[in-house]
Amino acid sequence: MRLPTIGGDPSKIDEPLAIEMIRYAVDHGVNYVDTAWPYHGGRSEVVVGKALEEGYREKVRLATKMPTWLVEEEGDFDRFLGEQLKRLGVDKIDFYLLHGLNKSRWPKLKELGVFDWAEGALEEGRIGHLGFSFHDEYNVFEDILRDSDRFAFCQIQLNYVDSDYQAGVRGMRLAHGKGLAVVVMEPIKGGKLALPPPREVGEIWARAPVRRPLAEWALQWVWNHPEVSVALSGMSNMRHVVENLEYADRSGAGSLSEEELALIEEVREAYSRAGFVGCTGCRYCMPCPSGVAIPEVLELYNEYFMSGRSEAVKEKYWEVVSEEENARHCVACGACEEKCPQGLPIRRLMSEASRIFARRG
Repeated sequence: MRLPTIGGDPSKIDEPLAIEMIRYAVDHGVNYVDTAWPYHGGRSEVVVGKALEEGYREKVRLATKMPTWLVEEEGDFDRFLGEQLKRLGVDKIDFYLLHGLNKSRWPKLKELGVFDWAEGALEEGRIGHLGFSFHDEYNVFEDILRDSDRFAFCQIQLNYVDSDYQAGVRGMRLAHGKGLAVVVMEPIKGGKLALPPPREVGEIWARAPVRRPLAEWALQWVWNHPEVSVALSGMSNMRHVVENLEYADRSGAGSLSEEELALIEEVREAYSRAGFVGCTGCRYCMPCPSGVAIPEVLELYNEYFMSGRSEAVKEKYWEVVSEEENARHCVACGACEEKCPQGLPIRRLMSEASRIFARRG
């Protein structure tokens, strides 16, 4: 969902670079490739399919996701899977997920007979394993796992800042205990845990007994859990790929010391005090009916508080966000909140951003 793009347009993937990155990753040991129906305006599956031509398909486990929010009737299950197989140019998807299950989508899918359909797709060999990705409260995750015998794996958001958020560490352990493989998304929180941190956080990292890049600290914390089967990391340039491969070579369950884990907990607490907004830049909230650049506004909102309310960030806001995309144009319709997998109070945040960035300087 974070492939390199052209001109800042998420739907315009830099295909030659994306294919080069994916193949480089596979050549150096990556064997799980994750995409989904809506990523990059529907182009991600197409480009991933191209990257897996010329013998690369046989080297990886391919995962994609059914757009559950678009399912209205039983026939949609076959319709979406058929289109995804066509987009990807394959006859089988190894790991097929029900995308973004929550308290409203889950009952509807069960009512439409998703398990009966999936059993047929498994028997026909169109999918290899059935799983789900999750965005809701922990109690909903527990409810879904009452049907754990029907799923082979789950995908949850997990990083050291979000250890208690949504499914969190509790959910990871619950799923693992029920025999599900656990795939982790957002280990670096949409890249935000790799950015220059607030002063307080930086001072904590300076005490670390081992020097690591910030992105590696985040990934190693996830890999440190023996319950985690695989961590997903969105990579937007070749440098990300090379660095992540280096970090993976140094990874292992239980590899972090108690001192390092205590330090990471200090960092988590410091981030919570800094007013860290949990936007991962997934862009599910877009397009905004009023034209507001919601992800960009939230990114600068975070940067403003993490920098200690820097006036320079206010100036940057006016350079990055055009007048037409300004937070002040938010009419609080709530369409974005219905689509946000993080459940963020976007209307309130837009109101606060409008006040903070009301004028230059």
